[in-house]
Amino acid sequence: MIQVDLEEERKEILKRYRKLLRLAKPFLKDGDAKLIKKAFNVSLEAHRHMRRKSGEPYIYHPLEVALVCVEEIGLGTTSIVSALLHDVVEDTDWELEDIEREFGHKVMTIIDGLTKIAGVFEYGSSQQAENFRKMLLTLSDDVRVILIKLADRLNNMRTLSSMPRHKQLKIASETMYLYAPLAHRLGLYAIKSELEDLYLKYTEAESYRDIVQKINESKSYRNKFIRSFVQPVEEELERQGFKFTIKGRPKSVYSIYNKMKKQGIPFEEVYDLFAVRIILDSDLENEKADCWQVYSIVTDFYRPNPDRLRDWISTPRSNGYESLHTTVMSNTGQWVEVQIRTTRMDDIAERGYAAHWKYKEKDSGGKSTSGLDDWIGQVRSMLESNDGNAIEFMDDFRGNLFHEEVFVFTPKGDLKVLPFGATALDFAFEIHTEVGAKCIGAKVNQRLVPINHKLKNGDQVEILTSNKQKPTEDWLNNVVTSRAKAKIKDALREEKKSSILDGKEIVQRKLKQMKMEFNSETVEKLRAYFELKTANDFYYRVGKGIIDSTSIKSFKDFKDTQKLRQKSMQEKVKDELSFTKEIKSLKGPDHDQLLIGEDMDVVDYILAKCCNPIPGDDVFGFVTVNEGIKIHRTSCPNALELLSNHGNRVIKARWTSQKEIAFLAGLHIIGTDRVGLINDLTKVISNELKVNMRSITVDSDAGVFEGTIKLYVHSTSHLDQLMKNLSQVEGIIKVTRFD
Repeated sequence: MIQVDLEEERKEILKRYRKLLRLAKPFLKDGDAKLIKKAFNVSLEAHRHMRRKSGEPYIYHPLEVALVCVEEIGLGTTSIVSALLHDVVEDTDWELEDIEREFGHKVMTIIDGLTKIAGVFEYGSSQQAENFRKMLLTLSDDVRVILIKLADRLNNMRTLSSMPRHKQLKIASETMYLYAPLAHRLGLYAIKSELEDLYLKYTEAESYRDIVQKINESKSYRNKFIRSFVQPVEEELERQGFKFTIKGRPKSVYSIYNKMKKQGIPFEEVYDLFAVRIILDSDLENEKADCWQVYSIVTDFYRPNPDRLRDWISTPRSNGYESLHTTVMSNTGQWVEVQIRTTRMDDIAERGYAAHWKYKEKDSGGKSTSGLDDWIGQVRSMLESNDGNAIEFMDDFRGNLFHEEVFVFTPKGDLKVLPFGATALDFAFEIHTEVGAKCIGAKVNQRLVPINHKLKNGDQVEILTSNKQKPTEDWLNNVVTSRAKAKIKDALREEKKSSILDGKEIVQRKLKQMKMEFNSETVEKLRAYFELKTANDFYYRVGKGIIDSTSIKSFKDFKDTQKLRQKSMQEKVKDELSFTKEIKSLKGPDHDQLLIGEDMDVVDYILAKCCNPIPGDDVFGFVTVNEGIKIHRTSCPNALELLSNHGNRVIKARWTSQKEIAFLAGLHIIGTDRVGLINDLTKVISNELKVNMRSITVDSDAGVFEGTIKLYVHSTSHLDQLMKNLSQVEGIIKVTRFD
């Protein structure tokens, strides 16, 4: 029986391998097929005793990653070989030297970038963040590291169903936090959309299923609608001699979910549910004119929404994306997004950076890649200047992945592309570090503005400087670009160093005057006296004049002060103990009802204030540094960051059968105002379901009633029942839960 299975598996492995060779064939040079075969055999042999969580042979994974590289990203032989071997060093006896000997330096460098850092991490640091930083270090040499990593992550997400729940949450959140924005930044839209959809599938399973079902239900109607929508446009394009293809596609599940959530609307009210894409066969020199001509044809038939025109042909996005987008009103009264682009633009939009190389070789000026190359240059300088911790670096890096951009001009008319929300100070640092550090304000379109003025598309900016100006801590709140943040932090570090040295001298002088010895013990006592974390913090405050010399003088009475403080500390502790007792007596002896960890024990925990989980919610535990285990909802606004950066501190948690205990929940209610409405609502809450209310706030304006109620419930099902009953009250339009 097992033999048959093994035989089937062998056939399946060969089938996938042959598919890989077939897809790679068009670009293989002499000896490439041999090299791919060698890599495949090495990987097959190295992983022969390994299986994935799903029970499948491990070799499926490297094969699938290589297939994504070829089929969905459009990479070549070096990437295929690297993808096939990407787990060999990490999981088997093979060393990087063996890879270099057998497959060359290039492949070895890529695999080194893909291999996770070995070694133990101190508590509170983030292994994922460190690994990511290491992987990015190779980005400056070879962007294929990131592209293969994205292929690896896509395959992991596609096979996530065989993983335990807490691992699913961790991997999905990490993907959403980092890899989806990264795919977007590198122009891989198809991969970015699939990663977002898969994230939703594992974190908000019910919402995901609902949307997928509704998309499928409306499929035949949608196809019919798109056919009738494009027919007149198609006929006119043919009459004018264009070569083209037209595709109609629904929005991704995640973007529909996002719209529903942001605007608080049901699926049926998401107005641009689908997009129509017109792809032209056009020569490079006629691309722009052809796209605008097609725009003109589309708007002859359908009225455009002037606020929804996006011209990324004249000024491509910094990840190289080029397209013309407009939203038009169909004859049936529905808005439809129409995207107009050429085959070259479509290739770049779908395959991102890999397609750029192809066109860069053809287009000797390399114009099309300048935005991405600039960005990779920025990442490189960020990595070089960053000596803070990895998580801080990750936040800066994510800040650099933002989608929207503003296009602004220097006084001489040079174009600068900055992230959406960038300020005059960001612009100053974009020009030069010195200009940024001395910036006191700017002239935007000839008008004086402060350094925190947010720039808009088309602004012309002139920076004003002064030699007396110096960066301060609050400057970090006035910038969004990683470059500006890194440069400000550098300047602050330098300034802090000189303040520490000044402070040290002052302390030495003062202690000498007080006839006290300057040694580590005295300094340690001074640090404790001023309640600071390190001796350098103490020196810095003295250097800046925050702690003056008279305060240091009072240190002589330190022992008395210390005695007093110890006494008050004891009193505090006593208070805290009695406070804990009070809480325990309020909660009752068996208030625990969460099973936590691998063994599903009953452990003490705290419910997180950011999302107020209640029994029945999908939850996870997070081991904090000071407060023990905190329980968060999986849909908590902070969940994404916690699961991404600190996956090693996430533990499983689920509710047991509920006991009668009250949890605070919030409801938001909208309706049409009438006499006695509040009375009816409170009746439902107090009488029917015996729920205690903590607070109710209402606001009525022009006949519309809006209110929030905070109340105590026992579980999610209890809350759902309550929401159902409330929505049946006459005049109530919508009842939603808020955190």
